[in-house]
Amino acid sequence: MSLHADAVSVLSGYPGQDALREAYLGFLAARDDACQRSCAAGHITASALVLDATGEQALLTLHPRVGRWLQLGGHCEPTDSSLAGAALREATEESGIRGLRIEPQPIHLDVHPITCSLGVPTRHFDVRFLVRAPVGARPVRSAESVDLQWWPLDALPSNVDDLYPLIESALARLR
Repeated sequence: MSLHADAVSVLSGYPGQDALREAYLGFLAARDDACQRSCAAGHITASALVLDATGEQALLTLHPRVGRWLQLGGHCEPTDSSLAGAALREATEESGIRGLRIEPQPIHLDVHPITCSLGVPTRHFDVRFLVRAPVGARPVRSAESVDLQWWPLDALPSNVDDLYPLIESALARLR
């Protein structure tokens, strides 16, 4: 199955955020290249909210270009065959943690404007997954991050207001 077909399948079964889900599906129907970074109109991205083994801390990255604490994730690559696989690959690359486990169904969708690697304004149609780290996981910052650290869910940095719906979705999945 191609990444595009996987995205359609995964999003077709995603419960919730109905209007946004339909916008994603419409974009995918209109664009064969919707999962490719080269799609200047916007592109599907995959990200991961990485929680520690206790579910009490989130691993966030201080993004160098955005200058904010964010969940891990990014662009899909030509070798990715699934959105969950892309999110897990990104989380593993950006955290340095082996043995991460991903929930196969997304927990949240978010579209945001950004100037990414193309150097022109575009949109990320981000599909967000819940990822759990093994007990005792120690992250190693990659070149894609200014900083990388665990944050207690009840004491997140001040500039993460837009992450709260994602965190609430993750906690609801854990219940």
